[in-house]
Amino acid sequence: MIRPINKDRFFLAQKSAPATAADLGVAQDLMDTLKAHRETCVGMAANMIGVAKRIIAFVDGDEYRLMLNPELVQQSGPFEAEEGCLSLTGTRKTTRYQRIRVRYQNEQMQYRQKNFSGWTAQIIQHEIDHCNGIVI
Repeated sequence: MIRPINKDRFFLAQKSAPATAADLGVAQDLMDTLKAHRETCVGMAANMIGVAKRIIAFVDGDEYRLMLNPELVQQSGPFEAEEGCLSLTGTRKTTRYQRIRVRYQNEQMQYRQKNFSGWTAQIIQHEIDHCNGIVI
C-alpha cells in the first residue's frame, strides 16, 4: 500500500524502534511507497511513512532493496555531500563515507552484512540517519 509522506520534523527526529517480523507489512508499504516516488526518490525510511521502526528501502543500481534494523559497522573515505529529502524542504550539507559495511536483517529476519560504496552507500547512510532520528 502506498502511504503518504510524513513531513512532521518532530516525529522524524525521534529514534525508531527495532523492527520485528510483525513489521514486514510496513516494509512492504515502504517499498510500495518508494516505487511510487521513483522519479524523485532513491531511498526511504519507515518514519517517512509515519512508522517509527528501523526499516529502510532503497535503490541499488537497478534493484530495490529492503533492510530491517540496519546499522553501520564500518565506514571509510569521508566526503562532504549535499542532500535533499522527500520529507524535508531544500537541501542540507553533511559528511558521508564512500565505503560502508552494514549489518541488517533481511525479510526472513536473517542477519546479513554487506559492503556498499559510492551513491548506494550515501543513500543507505541517509536512511540510517532517519532511523536514528537525525534530521539533516
